[in-house]
Amino acid sequence: MNVEPIIAAKVQESIDRFANKEVYIHLETTNGAYASHFDESFFSAGAYIRNAKLTYEHGKIVGEGPYRAGLKLSIGWVYAEGLTHFSFDEKGRLLLAGHGFDGKLAVALQIGEEPF
Repeated sequence: MNVEPIIAAKVQESIDRFANKEVYIHLETTNGAYASHFDESFFSAGAYIRNAKLTYEHGKIVGEGPYRAGLKLSIGWVYAEGLTHFSFDEKGRLLLAGHGFDGKLAVALQIGEEPF
């Protein structure tokens, strides 16, 4: 799998391709949850959801980098910010990731028609 810096137009095409279809979402954030054992004063937080099945009306990727991506649902939004890289897996699923200055994963948003 070839991970590369986000090309907004290419990512937008994929976001549009999945719109109005039943898809699976993986959304994950962390600010270094595993780092708290090195520094007890460090407050760690994160969120994780995998294989949430939903249909979004439309979506958009915006920014100059790091990017923000939002998916408009009939009753709300799915949103991720800090995205820096993208790729596609062997099943055609869109994989978006945001890496911090240290290269570690900070956020991931993945969209596909099959579960992760």
